[in-house]
Amino acid sequence: MMIGHALSRVEGPLKVTGKATYAYEQWDEDGVSPLYGFIVGATIGKGRVTRIDTARAEAAPGVQMVMTHHDTPLEGVPDDSVAIELYRAFPALSSPDVHHYGEPVALVVAATFEQARAASHLVDVEYSGEPGRYDFAAFQDQAYAPEKMVFGIPVDTAAGDFAAGFEAAEVTLDQRYTTPYAFSLPLEPHACLVVPRGEDLIVYVSTQIVDAARTSIAATLQMDAERIRIVTPYVGGGFGSKLRIHHETILAALAARALRRPVKIALTRQQTFHLVSLRPTSSQRVRLGAGRDGRLVAIAHEVRMHTSPEVEFVEATAITTRSLYAAPDRLTSHRMVPLDLVRGESVRAPGEAPGLLAVESAMDELAHELGMDPVELRILNEPSVDPEHGVPFSERKLVECLREGARRFGWEHRIAEPASVRDGQWLVGYGMATAIRRHSQTTATARVRLEADGTAVVESDMTDIGTGTYTILTQVAADGLGLAPEQVRVELGSSEFPVSMGSGGSWGAGNSSTAVHRACAALREKLLATACGDARSSLHGRHAADAVFSGGRVSIDGASEELREIVERLYPDGIEAEGSVRFMSEEPNYQKYGIHTYGAQFAEVGVDADTGEIRLRRMLGVFSAGRILNAKTARSQLVGGMIWGVSAALHEEGVVDTRSGAFVNGDFAQYLVPVHADVPEVDAVMLDGFDDKANAMGAKGIGELGICGAGAAVANAVFNATGVRVRDFPITIEKVLPGLPQTDV
Repeated sequence: MMIGHALSRVEGPLKVTGKATYAYEQWDEDGVSPLYGFIVGATIGKGRVTRIDTARAEAAPGVQMVMTHHDTPLEGVPDDSVAIELYRAFPALSSPDVHHYGEPVALVVAATFEQARAASHLVDVEYSGEPGRYDFAAFQDQAYAPEKMVFGIPVDTAAGDFAAGFEAAEVTLDQRYTTPYAFSLPLEPHACLVVPRGEDLIVYVSTQIVDAARTSIAATLQMDAERIRIVTPYVGGGFGSKLRIHHETILAALAARALRRPVKIALTRQQTFHLVSLRPTSSQRVRLGAGRDGRLVAIAHEVRMHTSPEVEFVEATAITTRSLYAAPDRLTSHRMVPLDLVRGESVRAPGEAPGLLAVESAMDELAHELGMDPVELRILNEPSVDPEHGVPFSERKLVECLREGARRFGWEHRIAEPASVRDGQWLVGYGMATAIRRHSQTTATARVRLEADGTAVVESDMTDIGTGTYTILTQVAADGLGLAPEQVRVELGSSEFPVSMGSGGSWGAGNSSTAVHRACAALREKLLATACGDARSSLHGRHAADAVFSGGRVSIDGASEELREIVERLYPDGIEAEGSVRFMSEEPNYQKYGIHTYGAQFAEVGVDADTGEIRLRRMLGVFSAGRILNAKTARSQLVGGMIWGVSAALHEEGVVDTRSGAFVNGDFAQYLVPVHADVPEVDAVMLDGFDDKANAMGAKGIGELGICGAGAAVANAVFNATGVRVRDFPITIEKVLPGLPQTDV
């Protein structure tokens, strides 16, 4: 069995030698040098362009074009009837209106990137500014209830009578937690190269969903999608920011069509903060009512978050609370506050990451109030069925995660009284939290072909965003056909291949591996039907149901033949088959069971007793996600998510200038993320499992599970170390220092 092995990345040598070609590194194969585009962004947050003078820029060295709203071709507009927003048109430079700071007002195209960037400063723009809404706290009175959320998730839910249950509870907690604007900042910038081919376009773009990119570009440019070819074999991270295409792709396509030349655009890191969407800021009110024994009787999780007035995005922040703990009286809701800022979109673990930061902090507060161990409080409130839907869980090993995590971490050594443990200058604390993430299934199709030389080729437009897709699909195909991994070649990220919903929402691995698994099954069936009916084959007349594929051979009842021989004799041009996965709304299991992934996060921190400096000392996560497809890449994903959770708790915060709507900390010098010195020891452990209700592979997504609950574990450890409870994230020195215990000088 190849599945589950810690196989090293099959594309690893290409990446470390620089031979894996990313979007911006592509070059037109005809030898024609591409032109380079640079986006000019608005310097106001709300209003209109009243005058734009491009003469000086057009006269600058190397400049080929300066495009503004005056000369942009007619573009398509977003069609609300398209269910998933990622597939809708995304017009750019379509009007003089400015909806947020940094929105494109011009595109400069020149022979080199440096020439385009230099000329961008020569575009003279005048504006008529309007009062903008930039301050989240100041516009709470404009909050409204959205009509829907993604995938049909209910906006609000209720069970029993929360108000009565909360009032009658013996112990109550009523707190508000705030999370900041957060950004996806992948190592590979948002970039593309668009090459015109007559009326066709080849688009090399860094995107997570090939079909969404193709459909959105076609709708925007009002052209037949069949005339667009998307190519994205390698994606250097996405974290949700590349689920859809953005301005750079549309503008490069417009310029390439107008100039009949290849055009490249890459966003600078600073531009990313205003031209790529973000995780909305949130204010979350969490109310917990419990008996003195710790059993929850009432739960409410009410969320307010920012949204763009033009494009509503509702992050399902309260969704975690619905299936995590049970209580007879429950209430969850989502409300939107419209602000004139860049639009919100999915950021890694959308909803679960900020939601668990609040709820799991609240559970720790309740445990402290009750004088209970936080692990035992959670185990006490473990539901037997999904509280929201009243259906059984498909596979739920949360208690096992908690028990195993506590054992491995040494949780029994925790001192419950805050600010009780010192290590020299450092106050030391332990914290923990649970993790849950809804497992989703979307559509996917894969094609597997056996060549006459006995090798297999896997094709799908599925993307590898650095998560190891090439490797796990190699393993699934090798396992399904009885081949060595070296005999399998996986080709991804092209619109010429069968369609999937790509990488996102932690559905990519489960979808694509199941599709390949089914394609291999169909291919085996085809091969056996012909081989067993072929008088020239040693398998002739034998029962196909007894066949074993292993070592590049097919064996039945002692008879054996090489796959290569069968294919070469019967299918000299190769033989192929496809396998598909349907959307979860068409799969009965997704209505009959609560299908989730789970984890338990444990953290130890040190807080300097004088300065309030916070340092993570060690961290452990124990996770349950069904069958693990590759132990090495899975652990890598989980550890990466845990580090992101540390970042959410202690580092990341987008700060808005409420006068202009600009994010004032738009680079890594001021928008802080963890570096190696911030993360000394992090470990992730995966429990054995197989969720047969999720898919035929028994596997569920893990890409975002690692971040879930991680930040709350760190926050709870800070409280245990200091006695200071910070509910406004991130936790910084300024918020901790005033409450530190006084020491004798």
